[in-house]
Amino acid sequence: MATAEKQNEFAFPTKKKEPIGDAEHVRNAVARFNQVRGVTDSERDTAWRRIRVAARKHGVEIEARGWRSLRGGGKQRRKRS
Repeated sequence: MATAEKQNEFAFPTKKKEPIGDAEHVRNAVARFNQVRGVTDSERDTAWRRIRVAARKHGVEIEARGWRSLRGGGKQRRKRS
């Protein structure tokens, strides 16, 4: 498999984070999306688009309209009590 093809199997290909090569990995990438650290919002936007494409390819339905609507809302800071 060529390097470009292997990179297409990741939501964040330059970081090699969140594999999306099959349906199980796509579901896992969505579930753990907000746990990815060290990436910008722009990289998250791109990764979310990659996940959506992979989900359609593998027949996975994603209810969230965008990564910001996932539980935790991305990089929001939590209020301290």
